[in-house]
Amino acid sequence: MSDRAVRSLEFLERSASTARVLNLLKISKDHCRTDEWHERPLFQTPILNKCLLVKHRIRRNEIDVFRGRRQIATKVIIPIDNGDLRSGGRYVFVDQINFEALLMEVFGVKADHPDIQALRLIDKLPSLDPFLLREQLRRGGFDPAPCYFALSEADLQKMINFVKAEITPLVALSLGSLGSNTNAINRMAAKILSNEAGDGMYALGQTLRLNPEQYEEGVFCWKGFLYYKWSLRSLTADIGKVADRVAVVKPSGPTDQAAREYIARGREVLRGRIVKTCMAVRSTLKVYDEAYAGLIQDGNPLGFRDFLLEAPTLFARLGDQLGAIQHIVSFWNFRFGPGMTAPGAEELIDIFMDFETGLMGREDGAVSALAA
Repeated sequence: MSDRAVRSLEFLERSASTARVLNLLKISKDHCRTDEWHERPLFQTPILNKCLLVKHRIRRNEIDVFRGRRQIATKVIIPIDNGDLRSGGRYVFVDQINFEALLMEVFGVKADHPDIQALRLIDKLPSLDPFLLREQLRRGGFDPAPCYFALSEADLQKMINFVKAEITPLVALSLGSLGSNTNAINRMAAKILSNEAGDGMYALGQTLRLNPEQYEEGVFCWKGFLYYKWSLRSLTADIGKVADRVAVVKPSGPTDQAAREYIARGREVLRGRIVKTCMAVRSTLKVYDEAYAGLIQDGNPLGFRDFLLEAPTLFARLGDQLGAIQHIVSFWNFRFGPGMTAPGAEELIDIFMDFETGLMGREDGAVSALAA
């Protein structure tokens, strides 16, 4: 492993869980003395339960690792020495060619082991947002301890309140005069957030003429849209601050002319992609907003039905877009936080390239514009 890769691994270990990284090593260090960590682990295999999971954008030289074409993969990184990440680590992509054989050879994990099922559930998500990760695992029958999910109780309550406000018109439409009842709103919010069917949600599924499988998948993605819509509100101010700081950040130490030109060009490319990606997120959310407005304002269930059928594809796109922005905000606040030294020119270029690559749309290919 190169010095640059080792440095990145150290940053991953030190940073908190984000939409891009689930840091099980840090969680194990913080919670290994608690009963819940021991009694309700995410993975039963001890070494896997101290790995780093990363949503990784596939590079050109990694395409052949998979049987089919994909843009994002889940990378499982196993540090060689948990106490010294300068030793580097080994990694495997979930569902790469010979994935099951590799896990059996390295960890003794058989193909039907619950850990493989959990990894595949995680791999289906476009990002590692704690709320969606928790819900996805619950859908698959897994209930890890709360310490694995970075969403605080305060944020979870804010999310619940946001959902209640969002669905109040739908409750009124579905339940008539009972729709203004607080208990009715609470019940429907709980059903949406817990994936439990119940009479109210079952009736909506019948109205939309969706079979149970279509409806369950659609509602899960609808929940994802609600979460991402709520998340975007809290990110808007932060991403604006980051974009402003990108425009003025300077490397420490000596910088040659080529590096100065590279960084100057990188600022323009990165800020442009931040703006473009934020617009794309809002455009994707607008699909939901228009379909939902058609249902509650115009009484048109067909538009919302079409949205729910298309939701899995839109959900993946939205998660990819917003996950990249969440990663930028989280990593920038970590790397440029109080007490951190300014990066040198080489590291700043690395950061710009990482951010810009993560912001590339699915149509952009694998070559960074910064490296062109």
